[in-house]
Amino acid sequence: MKTTTRVVVIGGGVVGCSVLYHLTKLGWTDVMLLERSELTAGSTWHAAGGFHTINGDTNMAALQGYTIKLYKELEEITGQSCGLHHSGGITMADSQDRFDQLLAERAKHRHMGLDTHIVTPEEIKKIAPITNIEGIIGGLYDPLDGHLDPSGTTYAYAKAARLAGATIETHCMVKETNPRPDGTWDVVTDKGTIHAEHVVNAGGLWAREVAQMAGYYAPLHPMEHHYLVTDDIPEIYERDTEHPHVVDPAGESYLRQEGRGICIGFYERKPKPWAVDGTPWDFAMELLPDDLDKIGDSIEFAYRRFPVLAEAGVKRVIHGPFTFAPDGNPLVGPVPGLRNYWSACGVMAGFSQGGGVGLMLAQWMIEGECERDTSSFDVARYGNWINSGYTRPKVIENYMTRFSVAYPNEEKPAARPGRRTPMWDTFDKMGAVWGHYYGLEVPNYFAQGDEPRYETPTFRRSNAFGPTGREVAGVRNGVGINEIHNFGKYLVTGPKAREWLDWIMAGRVPQQGRISLTPMLAPSGRIIGDFTISCLGEEEFRLTASYGAQAYHLRWFIDHLNDGVQVTNISDKSNGFQIAGPKARDVLAACTRSDVSDMKFLDVRRMIIGQADCIVQRVSYTGDLGYEIYCDPLDQRTLWDVLWGAGQPHGMVPFGMRAMMSLRLDRHFGSWLNEFSPDYTPAETGLDKFISFKKSADFIGRAAAEKARDEGPARQLCMFEIDTEKADVRGYEPLWIGGEVVGYCTSGGYSHHLGKSMAHAFVPTELIAPGLTAEIEILGDMCPARIIETPLFDTDGARMRG
Repeated sequence: MKTTTRVVVIGGGVVGCSVLYHLTKLGWTDVMLLERSELTAGSTWHAAGGFHTINGDTNMAALQGYTIKLYKELEEITGQSCGLHHSGGITMADSQDRFDQLLAERAKHRHMGLDTHIVTPEEIKKIAPITNIEGIIGGLYDPLDGHLDPSGTTYAYAKAARLAGATIETHCMVKETNPRPDGTWDVVTDKGTIHAEHVVNAGGLWAREVAQMAGYYAPLHPMEHHYLVTDDIPEIYERDTEHPHVVDPAGESYLRQEGRGICIGFYERKPKPWAVDGTPWDFAMELLPDDLDKIGDSIEFAYRRFPVLAEAGVKRVIHGPFTFAPDGNPLVGPVPGLRNYWSACGVMAGFSQGGGVGLMLAQWMIEGECERDTSSFDVARYGNWINSGYTRPKVIENYMTRFSVAYPNEEKPAARPGRRTPMWDTFDKMGAVWGHYYGLEVPNYFAQGDEPRYETPTFRRSNAFGPTGREVAGVRNGVGINEIHNFGKYLVTGPKAREWLDWIMAGRVPQQGRISLTPMLAPSGRIIGDFTISCLGEEEFRLTASYGAQAYHLRWFIDHLNDGVQVTNISDKSNGFQIAGPKARDVLAACTRSDVSDMKFLDVRRMIIGQADCIVQRVSYTGDLGYEIYCDPLDQRTLWDVLWGAGQPHGMVPFGMRAMMSLRLDRHFGSWLNEFSPDYTPAETGLDKFISFKKSADFIGRAAAEKARDEGPARQLCMFEIDTEKADVRGYEPLWIGGEVVGYCTSGGYSHHLGKSMAHAFVPTELIAPGLTAEIEILGDMCPARIIETPLFDTDGARMRG
């Protein structure tokens, strides 16, 4: 066995073999895979083998499309059959909400180039004649859906990797993974020790145990899963063509042809987690004992939906475990806090996503970044706060709601309430309707009187519409207050702090007492951060960005840290409030002996407010006159009492995230992972105005940003007002001009202050002109839209800057 290699991949399932293959495909051939049993052991060998492109996240959908197209390439390279069956597939809807979800998905597919389409119940009956369409109101057809041979496909990945020079060792159990001071690893196995530059955890059912060897927690949990294979069914084997896949979310089932019969699986409402205290090392090619009682209701429903099943015998029952992350997406990328250690875990849909996951991880390792935004599956989307007490209930919830309607505004209850700030009980008594962000409880809005303390899940305008409008009016007409706990905050100190910031940030580093706004770029010139820099001293700076990107951004900082600089994550060690609105200055002045009359827009000062030692920044995401006031969390309740008391004569109101996201539309402000993400460049989004091309520093991404500036972007972000009455843009709705899809929306909503539905959308640069009209497809309706060239609120910025 080799004793040195560039990469050790731990785990010989479909994902591990895909990673190995893609590393060789991108040029790293001195790579090695270790499997303690046989390839496919664990979950891969007993998988149902279905694949599809539909996914609520467009980047995941794109990776699934890549995966499906890859299989023919693997067959050509290796001569190994993947057992491909492109039978097409239908997802059905039995309610308007479920149909709204399919309409929203179809709209996304238009600009992605996917050939899905909405079908009527009658068309479903023609395509999938074994279906009882009673109660069905429509469906979504995808011609790319199909299934394959799990073992054949995995061995095809493995053979392709071997042909390119990779090594695979089976029956080789990893015992330890030990880091060396230089960032390389000693992988200790029962056959000897291997020295590797990089380690990839593709451990599947054992990913938790493999992670523990390296000293970190992987938020994963295995779940038991049933599917059945029937005896021969004449309605199946007498067909001229293969029966398509059918997903019946109401029945929590998926169905496809298997030989002369049917394979049907269930995501039941009474699921069971498996191996709660750890996956046994001696588990390999086994199945779990049958437990048909827990899927009894699902089987009964399936017999009504597909009556032929009631007449067919069951040939075999497959009951095996597979692994989920809390949100059901994979955990991929460099593990924060570990050098040269990578995750490729939690890929529960391995034959839909495994190829894309392998490609992304190989790009990340070899090229330093991926071709598309990885936020939805980056292992860094969870921070140090996560543990098994959170993971297990969220995984159970995700499993049992896998076929439930995925509402864009839904707040699921498992493991809630989560982490809470000192203000939680105060806001809860004030009627807060809570959201959940990066483990933290965040007020979405405040209910009053007999208004319900929950938001109705919907694709249309919810019962939060009225309260949100009330809060917006309170801010715009007087003064509002909200907590600024949902900002990521970092302290940058040291003699080289300014020099380092000048290199890692593309924008200007401010002078003492001032603030600047800046993008942070990858070498490709794409946006990986949207920051506020506050200069408190020549060796003391504060950075503010998205709270949910903490682990992602801190990983980048640490990976690019220089001598003479310290970066500390203070996101939960610095909290406070934002006050915003025309009366904000009057409130602040009443709370401090400091003179705030001369505090200009983008100033930052230390001051005592009441009894609290605070940092005050003259900036507000509401686009109004406003201040961000930071303090020690232990002082926060006292600070609240002072601000709230001073605000009452001015009609101060609390406001939540729903109002914040409405207010920001008035000034055309973008938001992280909507308008600003690693999918986009500053030139496309308008963030280039914050890049300091005049500074001498060769900041990361400078060459790419200069090239983009000189060539000009092919598309640009524009703001539109839309004629729509019941539903607003959520994101990725197609933009139509001249009967063709030419762009898509990144986010939108209703501006309660302006009384308009609005959206950000990408438009080809050559089409942008004053008075441009378009149509935006919202839930199947073509809604007229008009470009807005300048903000309709505070057009000259006098109120925000005055």
